[in-house]
Amino acid sequence: MVHTAVTPAILSLQVGKPVLIAHGAKEVLSGIFKASTTDAVFAGANGLEGDGQGDLINHGGPDKAICVYSAARYPYWESEFGRPFLSGAFGENLTIGPWTEQELCIGDIVAAGEVLLQVSQPRQPCYKLGLRNELQELPVRVQQTGYSGFYFRVLKEGYLAAGEKLKIVERHPAGITVMEANVIMYHQKENESAILKLLSVKELAASWQEQLGKRLDKLRGGA
Repeated sequence: MVHTAVTPAILSLQVGKPVLIAHGAKEVLSGIFKASTTDAVFAGANGLEGDGQGDLINHGGPDKAICVYSAARYPYWESEFGRPFLSGAFGENLTIGPWTEQELCIGDIVAAGEVLLQVSQPRQPCYKLGLRNELQELPVRVQQTGYSGFYFRVLKEGYLAAGEKLKIVERHPAGITVMEANVIMYHQKENESAILKLLSVKELAASWQEQLGKRLDKLRGGA
């Protein structure tokens, strides 16, 4: 278990190619099992070199180039489930500290050495997170708590490594935190004004714009 840092930093970096994992009587392809590396890894527009996803419809691409999770959340899960959680347990590429979903906003731009990153959306947990940790209830608990982690898109490519310090170089003027976005998605499903506020952030990932746009149409009586 890594510990959070006083200075925002990448505490651990993980990459991994998709593998088949058991899901009941069948197997599914998933990139959620990632291994930590101390090497510098190239961060490109579509993700980290040596990394991959099994489901390219719901994972990967520029809006979900790098998956991030806060080490500050791991003690909560360890307390809830009575077992240790190591870096990478949420399938994240970057385990960071001390920032959480409550400190970073959609559209914030973060510098990590030569690399420029932008917060694009909260991470939406699927059943594979439960498979990864042998905890079927974990994805639902992530939605309920908002302790989801998030995704970076890569604005300026370059190399990332564990130990790299992180700095917010541009705050998005809307100031909608990752946690607030989670609340809108999962707990304020009929709050039109909140949905509109989130949709006004053009830096929000296209998949979230589409999902929330359809919800808004439905609330307004659309097909």
